Amino acid sequence: MKLIDSHCHVHFNAYRDDMDDVIRRTLDKGVFMITVGTQKDTSAAGLKVAEEYEGLWATVGLHPNHTVEQTFWDNDELAPEEQATPKIKTRSEDFDYDFYKQLASHPKCVGIGETGLDWYRIPEDADLEQVKEKQHRIVRAQFDLATEMNLPVVIHCRDAYEEQADLVKEYLDAGKLPAGGVVHCFTGTKEEAMRFVALGFYISFSGIVTFPARSKERNKDGLSPLQEAAQAVPLDHLLVETDSPYLTPEPHRGERNEPWHVVRVAEKIAELRGIPLQEVVDHTVVNTRKVFNI
Repeated sequence: MKLIDSHCHVHFNAYRDDMDDVIRRTLDKGVFMITVGTQKDTSAAGLKVAEEYEGLWATVGLHPNHTVEQTFWDNDELAPEEQATPKIKTRSEDFDYDFYKQLASHPKCVGIGETGLDWYRIPEDADLEQVKEKQHRIVRAQFDLATEMNLPVVIHCRDAYEEQADLVKEYLDAGKLPAGGVVHCFTGTKEEAMRFVALGFYISFSGIVTFPARSKERNKDGLSPLQEAAQAVPLDHLLVETDSPYLTPEPHRGERNEPWHVVRVAEKIAELRGIPLQEVVDHTVVNTRKVFNI
């Protein structure tokens, strides 16, 4: 093993024609994977795929985008005509605690999520307060399940880092979430990242960290706020991921993402920090094994 992709969706439909080939290709390159569930079907399917391979684990959970029905292109991807991944379709699902608890008891289940607060991806015709209330309720249910099962939580958060950190702190202060967790595909600032680090959580960077900084957000060194965060997060709280099939890193943009591309994320973080790639590899492997108990 050389690296662990701490967050991918290798069992999603984007790989329906060649999933086994993608998994084997990734493992052959020395990359282990955690494939992540986003609702009932994908959570159950991820476990079935993980059963078939050494070096592949799964998480189960309900993504905030799946709490309301919608269809969209992700704005962190390329323009629609350039994308190699399909349009994202979600459905309105509520959290079935008993169903997910049964899944979470599977020996290949290593976490609860992805779950979290997403104030960015809310349909224009939806009742904003109702959507937020439902998201809060469903996140709390998954935090409760993670506490009961002593599993880490995998947090998806967008445009709600302050509220998300407040909720994590509330649970930790109450003696809950004993296994901690990770904020996946982090896209915030270094200050927002360091608040989660102070709570003992890990920060995972995806291919977005390889994207050139937009002109309006560049600092004096030409870096984006996200790249500044990747420089600031302590190595002992750092993870790397692809979120594949989405967010393909440079220089592979325009292609379908695959979990072995996680090496490009690690390379960029090493470049940003001015340290050897092996140092990023060593720390992220240790950290991923620690948080997910693998």
